[in-house]
Amino acid sequence: MIKNLTLLLFSTLLIFSCKKQTKENVKPDATASFQTVLKNYYEEGLLLNPVQATMTGDNRFNDQFPNTLSETYIDSLKNYYLKYKKEIAQFNDTHLSVTEQMSKAVLAWECAINTEYLSFNNYKFFPIDQMWSVNLFFGQLASGQSAQPFKTVDDYNNWLKRVDGFVVWLTTAEARMKEGMAANYVLPKSLIVKVIPQLEAMTNPDIEQHLFYTPIKSLPENFSTEDKAVLTKAFTEMVTEKIIPTYQSLLNFMKTDYLKAGRTTSGIAETPNGKSYYEHQIKKYTTTSMSSEEIHELGLSEVARILSEMEKVKKQVGYEGNLKSFFNYVRNKKELMPFTDAQQIIDNFNAIHERMKPQLEKLFDKTPKTAFEVRQTEAFRENSASAEYNPGSIDGTRPGIFYTPIPNASKYNIYSDESLFLHEAIPGHHYQISLTQENEELSNFRKVLWYSGYGEGWALYTESLGKELGLYTDPYQYFGMLGAEMHRAIRLVVDTGLHAKGWTREQAIQYSLDNEAESEAGIIAEIERYMANPGQALSYKIGQLKIRELRGKAEQELGDTFDIREFHNQILETGCIPLSLLETKINNWINASKPVQ
Repeated sequence: MIKNLTLLLFSTLLIFSCKKQTKENVKPDATASFQTVLKNYYEEGLLLNPVQATMTGDNRFNDQFPNTLSETYIDSLKNYYLKYKKEIAQFNDTHLSVTEQMSKAVLAWECAINTEYLSFNNYKFFPIDQMWSVNLFFGQLASGQSAQPFKTVDDYNNWLKRVDGFVVWLTTAEARMKEGMAANYVLPKSLIVKVIPQLEAMTNPDIEQHLFYTPIKSLPENFSTEDKAVLTKAFTEMVTEKIIPTYQSLLNFMKTDYLKAGRTTSGIAETPNGKSYYEHQIKKYTTTSMSSEEIHELGLSEVARILSEMEKVKKQVGYEGNLKSFFNYVRNKKELMPFTDAQQIIDNFNAIHERMKPQLEKLFDKTPKTAFEVRQTEAFRENSASAEYNPGSIDGTRPGIFYTPIPNASKYNIYSDESLFLHEAIPGHHYQISLTQENEELSNFRKVLWYSGYGEGWALYTESLGKELGLYTDPYQYFGMLGAEMHRAIRLVVDTGLHAKGWTREQAIQYSLDNEAESEAGIIAEIERYMANPGQALSYKIGQLKIRELRGKAEQELGDTFDIREFHNQILETGCIPLSLLETKINNWINASKPVQ
């Protein structure tokens, strides 16, 4: 059980009633004014983050890419959050609907946590790493296979303008990293060496093989001969005169001066104000007030619990060695590596979806309209990427996409594919994000929010639904689910170990090797992921345990009247919100749903 979640910022902000509010409770003028504030917050936010607009399918700002590392931009962002923090504080909850009260609470959290984030220097001095940074995401857009559209001549020209902004960002990133070196903000060497080949790939002089040239290979047939020639020339110049030289400069810096200055320590506590920053990151990603010590101890207890469940599976399949050797057995079992090419792996995920379809309606009575696809992760980032979900557009014209890295199909182990699909795809992130985007009752700003405690917590919770959905009939797939849960439990231990207890990268790797069946290469990539983004990995297990706890409470208190589909509706209908607000909502729903005595 997780302790009762209390966010001090909101202890008095939100008092919900799950009973429907009457119109008499809501003053129309206040409601109209409040909705205007929410709309303005969203629209101003798109001006500050035009790529977010593109991701949602709003193409008004497709030519823009602000320099988010400039002092001018940072000041604008600070003023934006302070402005709306003051504006929403003027509204009395009694004059707002239940949905609006939630919007007020969520917006207050947004303004507070982001203002706090901007008080640290980490976002300025660590602009690039091997997994989370802007340049990797921009590469996805550059491929022509992501959210940036390439259907019209204007689309192509918009991209050329956006690249100009990105080049300025890259140049500033190099300057910021030099400032960071002087102030003792430097990445660990083990991360720097992973970034170098990513940058090298962008300096490839073979223009036709360059990632940023890719859209030219797919010029629409209805473009005129003249337009095709003009765009081909413009993209060639963009790659040769802007992208390659800028990346080359950054590469030269990273593999010389920056690598030389790289830290030998692993945790963020070894950087200026690192301990306070990690406390902030815990609050940001878990949306709780838990301490690093509480989370570390919770992780240890969860690891012990899951190990005991793993022992049962080991016994079931007749393996006689110890559990650690069973991990190696599973990692290397040839029968669990049956494929020879990437498409077979994609087909396997689609087959998992087909097997579970008949059971989905028993657990969910609301399903997304947004289409869904499984794709292989792009080659330029595949070696450092994890499986992930990219949301579809709000208007539903672009599908949600589950990306899975397949660097070597013949060594791809399928033992955890069922749980992975549940988490990243259906009913995990695809249901959760698409239903939020399709919910017409939510203000637009709520449709694009992301809180890992809720979002990743929901996705991990859905992994436990496998048996109810007709999966996990193979003990190795069930072991895969336990392995995935163990992976998230280990994160509680190693993330806090690295960033609060002085663990080394090697200690964290060894702890993972001792307690899970992931490959050593996979574990190394994961540990380095946690090093690059402290606290993010904590969100999964914290959120999952809270949702489990709330489901258990609802089942116990509602008894025969408990409806799993309605419980899932209650969890999903609000979209991403801090866990304390979710807990308040579900507790009030439980109370309102109890039969009248």
